[in-house]
Amino acid sequence: MAAVYTQGPIAKSMIKTALAMIPATLALSGYNLVDAYFVGQLTGKTAPDAPMAAMGFTLPVVMLIGCLFHGLGIGVSAPTAQALGGNKLERAARGSTAGVLLILLISILTAIIGMSCVTHVFSSFGARGEVLGLVIEYMDIWYFGCATASIAMAGHGLLISVGDNRMASTLMMAGMIINAILDPLFIFGWGFFPALGMRGAALATIFAQATGGTISMYILCCKHRLIRFRKIPLTELRNYWFVTLRYAIPASLGMLMMPIGMTVITRLTATFGTAAMAGCTAAGRLETIAFVIPMSLGMTLTPFIAQNYGARRFDRIKEGLIFSFKFAFVFLFASAVIAALLARFIAPHFCNSAEAQNVMARCIMISVWGLAGVEIHRFSGFSYTGTGRPAAAAMLNGMRFLLFLIPFSLIAWYFNSLNGLFAARLAADVLSGVIGAYLALRTVNGMIKKQKK
Repeated sequence: MAAVYTQGPIAKSMIKTALAMIPATLALSGYNLVDAYFVGQLTGKTAPDAPMAAMGFTLPVVMLIGCLFHGLGIGVSAPTAQALGGNKLERAARGSTAGVLLILLISILTAIIGMSCVTHVFSSFGARGEVLGLVIEYMDIWYFGCATASIAMAGHGLLISVGDNRMASTLMMAGMIINAILDPLFIFGWGFFPALGMRGAALATIFAQATGGTISMYILCCKHRLIRFRKIPLTELRNYWFVTLRYAIPASLGMLMMPIGMTVITRLTATFGTAAMAGCTAAGRLETIAFVIPMSLGMTLTPFIAQNYGARRFDRIKEGLIFSFKFAFVFLFASAVIAALLARFIAPHFCNSAEAQNVMARCIMISVWGLAGVEIHRFSGFSYTGTGRPAAAAMLNGMRFLLFLIPFSLIAWYFNSLNGLFAARLAADVLSGVIGAYLALRTVNGMIKKQKK
């Protein structure tokens, strides 16, 4: 174990780590795209776009639980990175072990709660008839994977925190490949594999995540000594759990703003019909491609900031943030230009009906101009988490959804404008990015000034 982020040229180091994480971000995008592609080949009995619409209804809940697990992962990885930056190796190991145990317990409880109220939740979102049946088919299986998903997230996050980016990236890519292989086998059936439809898509994801989670835990235990099978006194265990939750609760609450906002947007979009839901769902899955490179940089930004915060290298934090903001803006603006030009050529590959294809193209051509704001806003939140201010990161996320996205979207819905919903997101993304960057840099400048006194 070593503090690998506290030394060396910042721009060169960040580009190097970003390149190592590209397979990881491709894998994250690949999960969504592969599922969207194969589910898009299914045809509903009463409506051709019913399976894709069902995936749209599952998205807010999947994101909500994913944010919970991601927040718990941050609750383990951020303190671990700070401890490594301060050369407190024993504290890093014991804290990460206790944190993984807590994550496993919470994931089991989450699965039990989710499975007990699946019909009520999705019917309240507006899912009806065949679409609701498909949603239930998918989620009844998906909930079984809560433990595998949470452990995989925690394992990959800890590997990145300790600087083993290449291994984390390799495992995430391997999981995506497994998912891509199993998806058509489980969804459509082949040989002795039965055709499971929507259930097959969920089952393939579980198998892929279980593989990555198991191997990552083995490496953390045997190579990095971050996971240790030793008894931790109850008092000490409670202290580590408190530290984990001090980061995890605000981090989860902040990230929960995304699925909460998506739930509202999903409910509003559903009023425009099944084709609108299918088109918006496909557009949302596709736009993840644009984030592959910036996300590769962002995945190491929190541990980079956390290790330098533990080492009291505030100057490196500022330089890393400025580089990240510039990189995200240039790359995602260029991506927006390409996506807007190709939108109408791409849509027929993801949607069956002409109406859904038109919605997908319009959504892409309007909303992509705010992608840079989304990533800059996200990087700003990482800076607060890495410097031990998870509550501030949560407030920053809350600002985007509660102050901008939801109010703007409600106004567009009031005027019965689907294009207005897309424009509302664009405005929210731009405003959030500008404000987030300003606040993050002001905070780091304050730390530098205080250190010099």
